Amino acid sequence: MSCKALEGKVAVITGAAQGLGEALAIRLDQEGCKVVIGDINIEKAQEVADSLSDAYAIKTDVTSEESVEALMNLAEEKFGKIDILVSNAAILIAGATPEFDISKWQLVMNVNLLGYFIVAKAASKRMLKNKKGSIIQINSKSGKKGSSKNSAYAASKFGGIGLTQSLALEFAEDNIRVNAICPGNLLNSPLWTNSLYKQYAKNQGITEEEVKQKYINQVPMKRGCEYDDVANLMVFLASDQSSYMTGQAINVTGGQQMD
Repeated sequence: MSCKALEGKVAVITGAAQGLGEALAIRLDQEGCKVVIGDINIEKAQEVADSLSDAYAIKTDVTSEESVEALMNLAEEKFGKIDILVSNAAILIAGATPEFDISKWQLVMNVNLLGYFIVAKAASKRMLKNKKGSIIQINSKSGKKGSSKNSAYAASKFGGIGLTQSLALEFAEDNIRVNAICPGNLLNSPLWTNSLYKQYAKNQGITEEEVKQKYINQVPMKRGCEYDDVANLMVFLASDQSSYMTGQAINVTGGQQMD
């Protein structure tokens, strides 16, 4: 693969104001993409866009069709087309089922599953004009295997894989490919260091360091997933090198998940 695998392509990415999404937006830029970032945190999203070669940012709530349409319209107005959609926006709220607040459970489903459908719907309408496109959902290993005290997130991600497969079948003859990436635990990311270690330590009655070691021990390759591990696969799926691949949910888990 060349150093500019996506030269001249236009990519829309959601949830790219920080963390994995920011890293993916930077990688899209490095690979030659023009990038449009949609995120509910517009201040941070704009900072990311300003750091890229040719990029825009717009405040986006993925659970709102009106908001997502504005995102896609911006991409078309500025760059004339949409080649790639990276549906990355997601939230994680964990908790034991007997005490789980239903409104929070619904929020996870709305952002992670309904939000994915809304952005895919809006992007596919534009991609159909050119009879070409690549839609990539950032899913999770939790989309392949249940997760204790994490029912909302796992359910939303299982649903995301079903949606990926369904969209892939729907758009196969239109040359719009739809795939999902299922990363392992991004143990060095802000999501973990600022939030999940604390949540899981409290839920499991152990220290944060013990939580980290527990999750490392579950991985055959004995390390967490890194941003580049996900970005490398994203670039492949966005490029023509994967032109015969659609409807796949590909694990990037160091051997932790193998089906």
